[in-house]
Amino acid sequence: MSDASTLLWPLRRSPALDWFVRSSFDYPYLDDLFAELCRRLAEAGLPLARATLHARGLHPQFIGAAMVWRDDGQSIEMRMITRADIESAQFHNSPVKALYEGAGGVRQRLDLPPIDQEFGIYADLRAEGFSDYVAMPLVGSDGRRHAVSFATRRPGGFATEDLITFDDLLPLLAMAAEARIGRRITKTILETYVGKEAGLQILAGNIRRGAHEVMDAAVWVADLAHFSELADHAPRDEVLGVLDTFFDAMGQPIQRHGGEILKFMGDAVMSVFRLDRPDAVPRALAAAREAYRNLEEIGAMRRAGGSEPLGYGLGLHLGQVIYGNIGTENRLDFTVIGPAVNEAARMERLSRTLGRHVVISDVFAAAAEGEELIPLGQHQLRGRELPIELFGLPEEEGNPWSYVV
Repeated sequence: MSDASTLLWPLRRSPALDWFVRSSFDYPYLDDLFAELCRRLAEAGLPLARATLHARGLHPQFIGAAMVWRDDGQSIEMRMITRADIESAQFHNSPVKALYEGAGGVRQRLDLPPIDQEFGIYADLRAEGFSDYVAMPLVGSDGRRHAVSFATRRPGGFATEDLITFDDLLPLLAMAAEARIGRRITKTILETYVGKEAGLQILAGNIRRGAHEVMDAAVWVADLAHFSELADHAPRDEVLGVLDTFFDAMGQPIQRHGGEILKFMGDAVMSVFRLDRPDAVPRALAAAREAYRNLEEIGAMRRAGGSEPLGYGLGLHLGQVIYGNIGTENRLDFTVIGPAVNEAARMERLSRTLGRHVVISDVFAAAAEGEELIPLGQHQLRGRELPIELFGLPEEEGNPWSYVV
């Protein structure tokens, strides 16, 4: 038998593994791929009743995901794993931790009497009627370890040929998982550092300098006041803490209401709400109101602790912007430019003069039909020929912001 035939022989033993090698490319997401693989393994006669895949990733909030497949309807559940999860007693007494730390594999016959110092999951699986459990590492080319497990209810547990099938599957599943986890990590990194929309553009190959689109958008520019003085005199950790607090108060409402954070510029944040999305203007206004409430609560807590509230301004405008890829030949940035962006920034600066945190343009106010807003009069913006009428939130009535230069 030739070497090539020898390599293909394990696949010919299992229709499920043959499908996995030849036809699994239509499943770009790891949870869908794993569910279909488990379904096919069970369909091919392997007595599989439960399977899990534990994938480690790179995310600012989560350290990975756990996928659980069961044969009751062949469904799959996916749960994101937090840092608190891996610090729990349950995780520390789990086969997954042992595999992450270098174990070559774990097997436990669950239809036999318990042994001393068992992993905690064994008792749970016994209670559900499982007879055998196998867990193995999935090792990527970078050395990162993931984990997969299989369990059965068949009397006597897995047969030798079942274990051989798992062994044949392991390197194939490791490669497939690594590719899909890598894609997910890339997407997460792009979303974290450049934003969801820009990240999708980059993944789609839109990385040519000068590539752009013209779009109508609600433009949001917010800036923290007195930050230079704070940065000059406060301890570094306090400075970073203030920035994070401010950006959370602004950024969470933006994202919750469907906006796109384009960039953080020192102590400022710029965002857009695309008008081709449903209810973009009401959502942008709702986000501004939520950000205002957040910072009022933060201000009350700071006063209670003997600190000054955070001064800030937020300009909300509407107009046509150029959303594009600009920069040097080898360092590009997705951003928006145009008169509407410039005017939103200048409106934000007027917040100090007006004693208002949130300053809204007349065109935005007109588009926010039915929303109660307070007229603030006409004002001249630098670079604009005609004055612009500005509006504020009724929530700020009787609560003026005193900006001290």
